[in-house]
Amino acid sequence: MRPMSEHWHDRIESDPLILRGKPCFHGTRIPVGLILGYMACGKTSEQIIDQFPDLNSSHLTAALEYARDLADFEAAAL
Repeated sequence: MRPMSEHWHDRIESDPLILRGKPCFHGTRIPVGLILGYMACGKTSEQIIDQFPDLNSSHLTAALEYARDLADFEAAAL
């Protein structure tokens, strides 16, 4: 289990100069939405990490936490 102090904010950034501000993993040009799409299509963590060697399991966890927080935010805004 990872420490509670680590949060998706530690792994994901949005910079208007990188991919027009789409959320990406720190230090990469890999959009979080792309990885979430791979997960939604049933790709395993190992398959995703093999395809994107700059990522590790903590990046994938961060993507899921990001999606969860975004879904919670959207539900609260409705």
